[in-house]
Amino acid sequence: MDMVFNHCGSGHWWMNDLPSPDWLNQWPEFTRTNYRAGTMTDPYLSAYDSTKFVTGWFDVTMPDLNQHHPFLAKYLIQNSIWWIEYAGLDGIRQDTYPYAFKDMMAEWDKAVLYEYPNFNIVGECWATDAPGIAYWQKDAPNRDGYNSYLPTVFDFAMFDALRLAFMESDGWNTGIFRLYHLLSQDFVYPDPSKILVFADNHDVNRYLATQGQEVRHFKMALSFVMTTRGIPEIFYGTEALLTTTGEKNDGRLRIDFPGGWAGDTVNSFTGTNVSAAQADMSSFLKKILNWRKGKEVIHTGKLKHYIPQDGLYVYCRYNEKETVMVAINNSDKDRNLDKTRLSEFLSKSASATDIITGRKFDTRSDITVPSKTAMVLELE
Repeated sequence: MDMVFNHCGSGHWWMNDLPSPDWLNQWPEFTRTNYRAGTMTDPYLSAYDSTKFVTGWFDVTMPDLNQHHPFLAKYLIQNSIWWIEYAGLDGIRQDTYPYAFKDMMAEWDKAVLYEYPNFNIVGECWATDAPGIAYWQKDAPNRDGYNSYLPTVFDFAMFDALRLAFMESDGWNTGIFRLYHLLSQDFVYPDPSKILVFADNHDVNRYLATQGQEVRHFKMALSFVMTTRGIPEIFYGTEALLTTTGEKNDGRLRIDFPGGWAGDTVNSFTGTNVSAAQADMSSFLKKILNWRKGKEVIHTGKLKHYIPQDGLYVYCRYNEKETVMVAINNSDKDRNLDKTRLSEFLSKSASATDIITGRKFDTRSDITVPSKTAMVLELE
């Protein structure tokens, strides 16, 4: 369930009769937040910038809630617990997490997880670098002593990298190297396995729109999202190749899913009137998702990766029982796996199966990864 503690809508009934004047963060005149979430981790932060970030309104129709009000804080905690009980929730996505008073947010996390130890909460901490995101995860070794108690954070840094990785030429620090580089920074996270990985969401242009509508890029990105560390998130409509065009606005970003609505001629639930490309993407996702369900090695296995060479990025998920090798070829040429470099894993295997195509390979022979393609290989 999506929850928002930073603000409410100006049409909310309590705006006609606030429980107390300080229920909101009030200003003499409309004052907008500076949207600079990095202020919350800035060791040289000015009080002026901090106050404006936390207490400024997100927009003219979004009054900023004062979570330091004890009755409001209690209300938000009890309301969350009520929803979990009433609706049988498995998790909460907390919107605009750093914009609220962070000490109260930590108390909320503690209260919810005290009642439901196996529950999960993911916070929208929109930072563009790994340290800025890691600050908000539970038990981060922050110099200011702050502990959010927030189990899961969105990997917005990887989101940015995925948008560039397959559009750029592969260079020293560009192209697919961006994915390798960010994973190499995982030492800043208290628990990388609980980072949420995604290619797009309801706030941004759909991934296809950022890739020149190139479906091959999307398949490479999704193969990575499904097999790297962390928790994968897929935005609805990905399987239907929904895209965005024209001016970016929330209505365009959140269009109806095709199928099930009166007048729909295309139904992506049943496959009626879908294009060949849409049917192919749906089949691709079904295969990789159903395969992933029972793959403990992808859920909890270790990760080892190799520096990308000539646009080819290879990494392995492994445990004591099995190994999955992922090879993503971002170049315009077919590439062979380097058996010497990958001998740590290939030398222990006689064959490999690509879980997408079902094709089997003899690991003693050359294994060719086609250009602009990801292969997910089960080593046997």
